[in-house]
Amino acid sequence: MDKSPPKKPGPKKGQRKTDTKEVEGVVVGRDKTVVPPLEVYKLAQLGCKDIEIADWFGINAETLRYNFKAELTKGRESLKQSLRRAQIKTALSGNATLLIWLGKQILGQQDNPIDIEDNQPLPWTETE
Repeated sequence: MDKSPPKKPGPKKGQRKTDTKEVEGVVVGRDKTVVPPLEVYKLAQLGCKDIEIADWFGINAETLRYNFKAELTKGRESLKQSLRRAQIKTALSGNATLLIWLGKQILGQQDNPIDIEDNQPLPWTETE
């Protein structure tokens, strides 16, 4: 004899199971949409554009920028730091092209150095 409780019928094929959950965040816009600041930060850290993040939450891009300027800025700065770390790690592992490029960007190095002392115009002389 099977004494297990009867199974609840699940969603039928092609149907979605729905449920509700509470989301903590900032209430924005006319529709009172709840937007979690941490999610805005994470999307900005991935390099998503403002319009993409706004569309994800179903709000206007201006509303997003007005309410989450700090999160957008911090996320994008974090992305830049991660990219720099990866570039430096790759360059230091022996990638000559990246070493040259980083030298130009960070150290101000250039292919054709200009000697400031010798960079004087030639004297002008008139001949008759």
